[in-house]
Amino acid sequence: MISFEGVAPDWDKLPATRVISVSEFFKGATSLVLHTDAGPLNISLYRFGARLRLGEPQITDYGMLIEEPEAMPLVVESVDDVTIITAAGYRLAISHNPLSFELFKSDCRVQRSAVDGHFVRQFRLPPVAKVDQGWFFSLDLDSSEPVYGLGEKWGRLDKRGQLLRSYNHDALGVNAEISYKNTPFAWSPNGWGVFVHTPAPVTHGVGHPSWSQRAYGLLVEDSYADIFLLAANNPADMIGCYTELTGRAPVPPQWSLGLILSKAYYRDAEELLATAKKVRERQMPCDVITLDGRAWQDTQTRFAFEWDPSRYPNPALVMDQLKALNFKVCIWEYPLVSVDNPLFEEMSAKGWLLKHRVTGETYRYQWDTSCFGEVLTPLPDSGIVDFTHPEAYEFWRDSHRPLFDLGVDMIKADFGEQIEPDMLAYNGDSGHRLHNVYSLLYNRCVYEAAELYCKSGPFLFSRASWIGSQRYPAQWGGDPQADWGGLAASIRGGISWGLSGAPFYATDIGGFYADQRDDELYVRWTQAAIFSAHIRLHGIGAREPWSYSAEAEAAVTQALKLRYQLLPYLNQVMQASSQTGLPAQRAMVLACPDEKPAWGFEDQFMLGDSLLLAPCLRPGGDIEIYLPASQGLRWRRFPNGDLFEAGRSHKFKLALNEIAAFVPETDSIPMGPELQFIDNNQEDLPVTINWPQ
Repeated sequence: MISFEGVAPDWDKLPATRVISVSEFFKGATSLVLHTDAGPLNISLYRFGARLRLGEPQITDYGMLIEEPEAMPLVVESVDDVTIITAAGYRLAISHNPLSFELFKSDCRVQRSAVDGHFVRQFRLPPVAKVDQGWFFSLDLDSSEPVYGLGEKWGRLDKRGQLLRSYNHDALGVNAEISYKNTPFAWSPNGWGVFVHTPAPVTHGVGHPSWSQRAYGLLVEDSYADIFLLAANNPADMIGCYTELTGRAPVPPQWSLGLILSKAYYRDAEELLATAKKVRERQMPCDVITLDGRAWQDTQTRFAFEWDPSRYPNPALVMDQLKALNFKVCIWEYPLVSVDNPLFEEMSAKGWLLKHRVTGETYRYQWDTSCFGEVLTPLPDSGIVDFTHPEAYEFWRDSHRPLFDLGVDMIKADFGEQIEPDMLAYNGDSGHRLHNVYSLLYNRCVYEAAELYCKSGPFLFSRASWIGSQRYPAQWGGDPQADWGGLAASIRGGISWGLSGAPFYATDIGGFYADQRDDELYVRWTQAAIFSAHIRLHGIGAREPWSYSAEAEAAVTQALKLRYQLLPYLNQVMQASSQTGLPAQRAMVLACPDEKPAWGFEDQFMLGDSLLLAPCLRPGGDIEIYLPASQGLRWRRFPNGDLFEAGRSHKFKLALNEIAAFVPETDSIPMGPELQFIDNNQEDLPVTINWPQ
C-alpha cells in the first residue's frame, strides 16, 4: 500500500493496491455483497442511482442523511467475471478483474470507472484501490466535461483540472483552496453526480493533470467508503436528489431578509446604542444589529453564555433600548470554553469536553496566534465542547435559553474548524473522523436552541459546515480580504456553496480585513449583496454607510432601499429554495443548463428564476453580462425597463449608483414599499407588479 497527501501519487506503484479479485457474493432482497481481496463491497440500487459501500461499515451515525433511502429489489446474474445487477430502471455491471463498474439508466450510460489507459497497463488510475489512508475510487470524464459542487470554494465554479480536499479550515480568507464549508458532493451537467457519505476528509482530483486529465479520482480518507452514484435529467434535479438525501432548509424568518449590521466590533453599550440610533436617524434600512465576539464577552474567559459585566452590567436595559428602536439582535458564539472560566473545570469533570487520544485528559486547544498577526488579540487556551456527548449537547443547547429570553433573536455560530487528529470524542471517534462533521453537530445544536427558545423564529448564521448543514440556515462566507479579488472570490464561494445543495448565503460586505476605505469597492459589494439570500455589513473597522463618503453612502442607501422593495420577490425565492433545495443565487449552468455559452460567465448569477445580476468586480464600472436566450428573446434592464437582445453578451459602464440587473421580457417582479425595517406583525407586504403590465 502507498500513501499520498494531496500531491501527485506514484501511480506506477498503485496497481499493486488495486482490488483485483472478487471471490464470492451474498445476495439479499435489496443488496448484494461481493467479497473482494480488500474487503466487502455492498451494492444497492435506488430510484436515484446506485450506492457502493467499500469496507466494513462504521457504527457512528451523525445524521448526515435525513433517513436511509429505500433500496429497490435486485435481480442479479453473473456472466464471465461480470456481475450484473438490475433494479428501478438501472443496470450496474461490476467487472471482477480488476474491480470496475458501469452504471446504465434505460441503456444510457450514467457513469463508469475511469478508462484512461496506460502504456504498460489497462488503467492509468486504478478503478478501485485500498490505500494507506482509506479507499481510492475513480470515475470517467468526457473531454472538457465540467464538474461542479464540492462546497464553498473560491476559484472557478467548474472544478475540472482542480485538486480539492473536502476538509474544513479556518481559512483566514478567500484566497486559497482551503475553505470553511465543504461537502463531498460533485456533479456534471452530463447527468451524473457523486456523493461520498462520510464524516472523513475526501480528496478530489477532478481531471487534475498530475493524476489524470480525463478522470475524476476520489480518495476517501477512512477505512469505510459509502459512495452514492446519482443520476438526474438536469442540474436542478441533481441538487434536488442530493438534498432529498441530506435535507433541505426551512424558510427563514422574514426579518432575516433585512440588513444585518455588524463590525468587529462595537466596544461597549454606548457605541452600540449610538450606532443603532444613528441608523434610524439617517433612515437607513436595517433589521438586525450584531454584538460580535469581543462586543459582549470577555475574551479571556469566553465562551460561557455570560455578558462582560464591566461593559454590560445590565444587558436587559440595553436590549430593551434596541428593541424600542425596532432592532433584532444577533450575538456571537463559538464552541470553545476558556481554561480561565470556571465552566471549563465543570464541563471537564463531567466529560463534556473533547479529550486527548493518548493521555485521556481534557484537550487544551492552543491557538496559533501567528495566524492572527496584529489583527486580533490572542485567545486563551480552551476546551472544545464534545457534541457527541448527549449531556454536553443538551447543556449547550439549553444554555441559550436565558439569552433568547432576554430578547436575543439570532446566533452567529462562529468557528467549529478546530478539531485536531489527536482529539478523542465521547462516542469513540478520533478527531480525524470528527473534524468535518463537528460543524454539523454544532450547527444542529444551536439551531435547535433557537427552535426551542427564540420567540422571533429560528435563524442561524454559521461559518463552518458539512454534509446536511443546509438544514440549519443560514451560512456566511468567511473573512475575505477587503479588495476586488476578495469580492469576486466571496461571490464565487457563495455560488459554489449553492451548487452543492445549500441555498442561503451571505458575505462580509466591504471585506473583513485589510480595509482601505475604498468607496467604490464598498458600493459594488453592497450592490451585489442585495441580490443574495441574506445581507450583512461586516468587517474589522466601521462598515456603516456614513463611515464612507457622502456619495458612497447615497449609493449604498439606494441599493438597500431596493433590497427592501424586493422582499415580496425574495419571499418567493425563499419558499422555492426550501421546497426544491435550489439555491437563491444560481450559477448559469444551473439556470441555463441547455445553453453552454452562458456557463462560462461564472461571476454573474440569477436570483431565483427571474433576476439576473452581473456584479461589478473591478474599479471603473466596466462589466460584461451574458443574457441567455433560453430565458426568452429579450431582457429588460431592472428596474428601468430598457430592452436588450438575448443570446449574446453586452458591455456596460456603470455609474456608481447603477446596477447591471436584468429580467426576462415576459417576466414580472413583485415589488413592495420602501421600508426602514420589517414589521414582525406584517405577514404579507403590499405588492405591486413591476413591468411589464
